[in-house]
Amino acid sequence: MAKVVGIIMTYNCAGLLAQAVAELPRDGFDELILVDDGSIDNTWEVAQRLGIPAFQNTHSGYGGNLRFGLGKAFERGADIMVEVHGDGQFDMSQTSAAVAKMRGDDLDFLIGSRFTDLRQPLADGMPWPRYLANIGLSFIERLVLRIPWTEFHPGFRVYRRRFIEKLDLDKGANDYLYSFQIIALAAYFKAVCSEIPVRADYRKPHTSVNYWRASINSFQEMWVLGLYILAKLGVKTGIFK
Repeated sequence: MAKVVGIIMTYNCAGLLAQAVAELPRDGFDELILVDDGSIDNTWEVAQRLGIPAFQNTHSGYGGNLRFGLGKAFERGADIMVEVHGDGQFDMSQTSAAVAKMRGDDLDFLIGSRFTDLRQPLADGMPWPRYLANIGLSFIERLVLRIPWTEFHPGFRVYRRRFIEKLDLDKGANDYLYSFQIIALAAYFKAVCSEIPVRADYRKPHTSVNYWRASINSFQEMWVLGLYILAKLGVKTGIFK
C-alpha cells in the first residue's frame, strides 16, 4: 500500500499550530512530519513538543519550504504526500476521501477546492475582493491550462511521488508563486488531476497571503501562463526548460 505522509508547513504560526495539529484526522495519514520555514516567533519550540518528526529549514518562503518538505517525505518513503498548513485554516476532514480518490483513480495531483459551491467561500467568511479575484483568475487559468478545476489557488493539495519526481525541485520560485508553478507544470506534463470539495475558515485567525502580496502574485501567474503557452509552442524557458 502506498505510504501517505502529511507535510505540515509552518511559518510564524506558534499560537495556531498546536490546535491545528490536534484537529488533524490521523486516520488519513501513515505518518506526519513538520517542516518549519525558519520562523522568527516560537513556532519551532511548539513544533518540537508535538511528538512528530520536525525539521527546520532556512527561511526561504512557501516554495522553498514545500520543496524541503517534499524532499523529507521522499526520504521517509512517501508515495502520496498531503500538504497541510500549520495555521489550521483549511478543514482537513476530507483527507481520507482525498487519499482514497488518489488511489482509486490513480491520480497524480488532487486539490481541495473551496469553489465547488460558489456560495460556500462567502459563508465561510472569505472577503469579497479575494473571492472575486479567485474566480476571475481561475477562469483564465482554466481556459489556458485546460485542467477542469473550480479553483487554482488551493491550500489543500495531495501529490503523487511519480509526478513530483518529474519536477526539478531546484527550479521554481521560493515564494508563494511556486504553488501555481506546480499547477502549470501539472498541465505541461499532462498529470492526471482531480479535485474534491473542502472548506476554509476565514473568520478565525490564520496566516493567508496579504492583499499586496496576492496582487503581485496574480501578475506573476499571468507571466507563468505566458511561459506555459510558449513551452507548448516549443519555446521552453524558465520552469519548463
